[in-house]
Formats: sequence, structure tokens, C-alpha cells
Amino acid sequence: MTGQSWRCSRRRLIALAAVMLSPNPTSASDKMTKPQAAYQDGPNGIYSCGLCTLFVEPNGCKVVEGEISKGGWCKAFAPVD
Repeated sequence: MTGQSWRCSRRRLIALAAVMLSPNPTSASDKMTKPQAAYQDGPNGIYSCGLCTLFVEPNGCKVVEGEISKGGWCKAFAPVD
């Protein structure tokens, strides 16, 4: 081992597992709606969709359906390392 510990939040693990285990993660029917994801058009403090591993340029998301603002945020937020 290198002595470094691997840290990951429970929320991030759940979001990544949902993407990885979904049979067709790009299908809109498999994605959460904005209300289900508690999506908001503004950031949550310093956290925003543009800093999330699930964000798809220019305005999409791997787990939330519809257009997503780069400056938005939802409960599936998984920060880029």
C-alpha cells in the first residue's frame, strides 16, 4: 500500500452505482426527474453541476433527465477528484 487512504462519500457511491448498474444509463426513462433529484438551478454553496462527475457537456447529466445548468446542483452530486 502507498499509505494513502481512499475516501468516497456514500452519496457519490450511490450515484456512481446507479450509473454503472443501469442497463442503459443514457435512456431518459432510466434517469431521475428533476424533482426526484431535488435539482435546483443554482449551486449549493461551492458545489455545482459543472464540478460533478455526472455532468455531461454542454447541459446534460448521466442520472437526471432534461437540460441541466452547469451552475445547478442536485442530491446526486459527485465531486470531481
